[in-house]
Amino acid sequence: MVPSDLKTLIQRFYNLQSERLETYRLFKEGHEAYLRTGPQYDFDHYKQLVHEITQAFSGISKEVLEIKESLQHDFDRPDLAEHIEKLQSKEKQKLELTAKLQLCRQQAQDHPEDEDCRDKIQEIKHEIIKNKEALSEIMQDFKFDSEDCD
Repeated sequence: MVPSDLKTLIQRFYNLQSERLETYRLFKEGHEAYLRTGPQYDFDHYKQLVHEITQAFSGISKEVLEIKESLQHDFDRPDLAEHIEKLQSKEKQKLELTAKLQLCRQQAQDHPEDEDCRDKIQEIKHEIIKNKEALSEIMQDFKFDSEDCD
């Protein structure tokens, strides 16, 4: 259900971004708990977590895309819709990087002698930092362009 006024729509978008951040926090905590179950690993429990996280991200993305469409077509705000388009692309990249990081962390835990794993972890962490900076910039642009809606 997409709100019918622009200010409410924008507030809902911000709320969804907060939900996304919380979902990342839960994903990270769940993965750390999973790593603590090694070397046998409680994969079934982790698989359930990944399923729940995937559903949460999917629901958030679906609603964000509905907001983007509403901004584009109902409110004639292609500028704001474009920010959301860029944001969704960066969020997808962030999720992919997060999954890669988790796989590398498990590999590093299973093979502590493997220097390449530690290097790869640092490389992915750096990519995530750059991604978060880009996300922050997009959010700043969105905030600036949407301030005239207040």
